[in-house]
Amino acid sequence: MPNRTSIIEMAMESLRDELESAIIYGKLSEKYKDKEVGVKLRKIAMMEGKHAAFWSSFLKKRGVDPSTIKPNRVRILFYTILFHLLGLGLTLKILENGEIKAIEIYARMLESPDIGPEEKKRLKNILADELLHEEEFATEETKLREFMEHVRDAVLGMSDGVVEILSVSAGLAGAYGNPLNVALGGLIVGVAGSLSMGIGAFSSVRAQRQVRLGVLSRLVLAVKHIPDAFINRVKEYMLHKGFTGKTSEEIARETVSKKELLQRIIAEEEYGIREETLEKPGKAGLYTGLFYIIGALVPLTPYFLLLPVNISLPLSFILAALMMAATGFIVAISANLDIKSKMIELVLAGLGAAAITFLIGRIASIILGIEVE
Repeated sequence: MPNRTSIIEMAMESLRDELESAIIYGKLSEKYKDKEVGVKLRKIAMMEGKHAAFWSSFLKKRGVDPSTIKPNRVRILFYTILFHLLGLGLTLKILENGEIKAIEIYARMLESPDIGPEEKKRLKNILADELLHEEEFATEETKLREFMEHVRDAVLGMSDGVVEILSVSAGLAGAYGNPLNVALGGLIVGVAGSLSMGIGAFSSVRAQRQVRLGVLSRLVLAVKHIPDAFINRVKEYMLHKGFTGKTSEEIARETVSKKELLQRIIAEEEYGIREETLEKPGKAGLYTGLFYIIGALVPLTPYFLLLPVNISLPLSFILAALMMAATGFIVAISANLDIKSKMIELVLAGLGAAAITFLIGRIASIILGIEVE
């Protein structure tokens, strides 16, 4: 449970965060002055401003001058640039990701005995605002939905392409001194890997989709002809969720009378299948293969420029690290994870694998008597 000192520190952090958010949403709203989304952005900016006013009052009561808390201008500039580079939908997604920490802080503060009943009431309202205001931008975020649905394929392809080709090129660089040989060798492996990954993803998703569609088609027939056979199953699902026996019985009987609803419940509860989330094999294969070759070309770029190996090798590692950091960034925002931690995790894993492969290449060059020029 947080003490008084930590409560003040969290309140100061919250005030700064709300001030920054109010400015960021306000700046974004200026880009859409005559559009509905602009109205929503201004509404959120005003809401964040009210939250900031609460934290100012909160700190004043505890002897802290809120005027000493200034917004981080670098963060504001970062989101402004991000908007111009990535667009509104993705910028909002990243902003929401950053608000997870604020929500955790508010939840912790509600457990403190140093906060009065009225303040807890206000804090609960703020927490509700933070949890719910993202729904205001559902339309904007649906523009990203198709990519986000395939983000697993994109990330799988890109990360494999970067790590595998960085490892291959590092190994070749450790054994040979000709950058063109390294580039061509890496490219051959990259093209083969892209085709293999794309075809593999297509086949895997297609087989999975066929199995799931088969299950759904059997459910359609069963629900159409013998819906009463599912009453006890639905009742068990509801009991497992914590409903009383009577309520579970009522839900089960009502569900059986609505065949589409019954089909959906059985598919989701018993087989874990949601028809709207069935992945498309063609797009899965395309995303995986395409992002694999994109990832593969990044560490090969210095070698294609025919830079000396002693320059190409470290530059290849740097470019690969940047690409893996970008991959971690995509993973984090798509899954609402901590962006910094995920980026560091992928960079260290990828560079570690490549470094080991380079050492193997150097050992091979020594054993085979091949000198690096």
